[in-house]
Amino acid sequence: MTETSVDITGMSFEDALRALEDVVRALESGDVPLDDSITLYERGEALRRHCQARLDAAQARIEKIVAGPDGLPTATQPFDAADR
Repeated sequence: MTETSVDITGMSFEDALRALEDVVRALESGDVPLDDSITLYERGEALRRHCQARLDAAQARIEKIVAGPDGLPTATQPFDAADR
């Protein structure tokens, strides 16, 4: 079963994402008792929020980097724009 005692707030994005993937695998397996499933689901939600916050912070940093001297974006494009 997934380790649930590790503090999420200190996790890197990559570690939190791996832990979230472990939670999803455990829940999808169907081998987890109901009470443990609820605990895992709660941890998964906390991990998801942590990952989203880290992504939001990264996006804010990137937007700050590309902002002009007046604070307005000089050039922004979606992260996946290079793939188009």
